Amino acid sequence: MKKFTDGIFLKILMLICATGILMALLPHNDTQNYSYEQNQPWRYQLLMADFDMEIKRDTASAQKMRDSIDRSFIPIVKRQDDIMEETVGKFVKAISDDASPKVVSELANLLRTVYARGVVDSDIYDKIQSNPRRELRMARSENGADALTSISAVDILSPAKAFEFIDSAYNASGAPLIESKNDEIAHALNAVLVPNVVLDTLADTKLRNQEYLACDASIGVIKKGQRIVDRGEIITPQIYTNLNNYMQKVREKSDDERSSSYFYVGQALYLLTCLVGLYLFMSIYRPRFFHSNKQMLFLLSFITLFVIFAILMFEHITNGIYLVPFAAVPVVIFVFFDSRTAIFSLVVTVMISALLALDAMEFIFLELAAGMAAAFSIKTLSQRSQLLRTALLTFLTYVLAYTTVMLLTNGTLHGFQWRYISMFAINSVILSFVYILILVIEKLFGFTSTVTLVELSDINNPILRKLAEEAPGTFQHSMQVSMLAAEAARSIGANTQLVRTGALYHDIGKLEGPVFFTENQHGVNPHLGLDPEVSAQKIISHVTHGMTLAQKMKLPEMVRSFIPEHHGRGLVRYFYNTAVNENKDPEHPIDKSKFMYPGPNPQTRETAILMLADSVEAASRSLKEYSTQAINDLVDNIVDGKLKEGLLQESPLSFRDIETIKNSFKKRLATIYHARVAYPELKKPETATN
Repeated sequence: MKKFTDGIFLKILMLICATGILMALLPHNDTQNYSYEQNQPWRYQLLMADFDMEIKRDTASAQKMRDSIDRSFIPIVKRQDDIMEETVGKFVKAISDDASPKVVSELANLLRTVYARGVVDSDIYDKIQSNPRRELRMARSENGADALTSISAVDILSPAKAFEFIDSAYNASGAPLIESKNDEIAHALNAVLVPNVVLDTLADTKLRNQEYLACDASIGVIKKGQRIVDRGEIITPQIYTNLNNYMQKVREKSDDERSSSYFYVGQALYLLTCLVGLYLFMSIYRPRFFHSNKQMLFLLSFITLFVIFAILMFEHITNGIYLVPFAAVPVVIFVFFDSRTAIFSLVVTVMISALLALDAMEFIFLELAAGMAAAFSIKTLSQRSQLLRTALLTFLTYVLAYTTVMLLTNGTLHGFQWRYISMFAINSVILSFVYILILVIEKLFGFTSTVTLVELSDINNPILRKLAEEAPGTFQHSMQVSMLAAEAARSIGANTQLVRTGALYHDIGKLEGPVFFTENQHGVNPHLGLDPEVSAQKIISHVTHGMTLAQKMKLPEMVRSFIPEHHGRGLVRYFYNTAVNENKDPEHPIDKSKFMYPGPNPQTRETAILMLADSVEAASRSLKEYSTQAINDLVDNIVDGKLKEGLLQESPLSFRDIETIKNSFKKRLATIYHARVAYPELKKPETATN
């Protein structure tokens, strides 16, 4: 009871941990994160407004309007009166040593004339020249309030034009100059000539921004329930702006109108529904898997890690969720569990990952179609090359499913994007390398895949070659049992490859002393003269020796289990009966336990099948005739005897399974020992012919 309670507690803990991890990593946003680009088709379903929304100008139109405002905007300036005297003083001081007082006075007066007209920087001067009205604006205070006054800018000069004006006026006056000093005067004038009419930055920026407001003003309204964009529609600049505004409003409403805690609760309930559904399925339909903490830990961990991988791809790559090979889920699960568990695990993984998808229904349809195609394409994964076929079939299914979605939603193939096809191709290529993942899982969890079983069943393996050389009779017996047991396993839907592999290794312990076993004896029986108990221990020891050898070889646990369980807690009956018959001291009966195999009794259908096949094959060698009746009686007696001894009580075989196994044995033995046609003897001499 305590063990059962501990197992349930551990499973609940695993469930809570998986839910917590996924909750921490899933996007915490109750709105869809659409991915869209300007001048590209809208890939999702019809999007309608959930509320009234103002229509703003698109970015290009707004920028064009700003540019127009900038071109027609009349700058606002202010005059700095102190600049003139300051500049004249600097100029006079700079040229007083190079020019006569008369020249200095004349140039100073010209400089004052220029400043009286006004000097502006080159940018403002160019702005004036591009304005037909040739005016500027100046802020003045009237009645305690600021007002703008237009002023004529016809006479205003730039520093370059001011220099030209002074130079032209000075040369026209005919005043004497010191020729060698002209350059110094020009340099001095250039150095001091700065604008005295400058931009009123505060007033200019304020008014310009006021005019910019018109660029961002509403130009219409999208009413609640009105279409924003439909699937396949090209996203024009205006639609792109509408979408951006809509997404921004949705985020604002989400933050303002309700607490995100409700969304978290919904997300947690969704995850728990999916994972609890998996638990219920396993507990009802796959109890032997459910009661194994290791297998449930793997199943839950694999699904959780796969969803985490999907989250990372979604967050870091555009449409990256379609690069995730969800078809690998049923392939991997099928290798270590069965087809129904594989498909149910696929459904759970896809349903959880649908929380990431922008179009959940489309995503679910695509991934379930591809995943099921992959699952159905691998009846038994026994070769790596099968994964290439599965990858190709999965890709074709993706393409067909995507085409179907396009036709259903658009009515045409307009909007068909080859980018998705390339993603499906990459997805399928990744799937073809899932064999590496299977090997990693085998090492981490101690599971055994069908591929590994196939590799172990190769008779060229060193231990099997050694068995064939040193114990040829046992090797032939193992081969016959392997075929007999595999056929029986196939008839009841058990793991055929596991039974076949287990049968090849179940008697490897006989390598320790092959001559003590009948099939390897050639006229000499080493048991003659030995005490029955000693002989029995020689026979029993092949189980313990086999386990030691299997552990040394690092055989998988499920293969090792065939070695002790194929005899279970059965008796070495021949030597037990001999010991009882030869016992002459009735007061000291024979200890039955010394003639019993260590066990345990078969715990799985596969080891139970091997127990029956091993006994039936060995007994069939002693038949005097191989008639149908003799074979049927032999099989019935052997199987019924195992049932009476209680050796099959711990196995999950049903009575129907046992009857099916009996019939399989009978058919197989009848095929092996079928009667052959007797060839007639030649009674007359042969006549030569040409």
